Amino acid sequence: MSDNAFSKLSRRGFLACSAAALSQPALAQTADTTEIEQDITTVSRRNISSFRSLAWQPYFSSLKNGAILVDTTSRALHYWSEDESIYKLYPTSVPLTEDLTRLGRTSIIRKVEGPSWAPTPAMKIRNPEWPDFVGPGPDNPLGTHALYLSWQYYRIHGTHDTRKIGRRSSNGCIGLYNEHIAELFSLAKVGTQVLLI
Repeated sequence: MSDNAFSKLSRRGFLACSAAALSQPALAQTADTTEIEQDITTVSRRNISSFRSLAWQPYFSSLKNGAILVDTTSRALHYWSEDESIYKLYPTSVPLTEDLTRLGRTSIIRKVEGPSWAPTPAMKIRNPEWPDFVGPGPDNPLGTHALYLSWQYYRIHGTHDTRKIGRRSSNGCIGLYNEHIAELFSLAKVGTQVLLI
């Protein structure tokens, strides 16, 4: 066998072995055990947003006052400025269940930096142990900023619990990382149109 044939065989063998190794579950070493990690695709499906740019025209007749589209399926929020000079795409948390999800058209009616929070009557029934009121700060479930919608109890807000983003984890609101809600807060205004699909 020539050196060239041997080198081709070695490369093929190396590639075949590498592909086989990559297809196997990863081993994670802990203090005194070896555990098989779960396939990352099954884990990440619960905590991922579909980052796909969208055009505003299928969803809005105009961009008057700017527009926000929340896609609860892909768990992404799209923002377009009125003059179309700014387009933003953010990962979000969405409601836990379909019955907590409200879809349709609304608008921003109020903006609050450092919001306080109180559970809705329905939340208190489901979770009687929850506090009646939480002021601004690191324990507040609304994070650093909140955009209040015309639907009672519904908001687009931040969260201090970053594990929630990309998941079905809210009681009805749309959550963003605090740095993203701060940016969106500066861009959106009272009157910005909002569509949840």
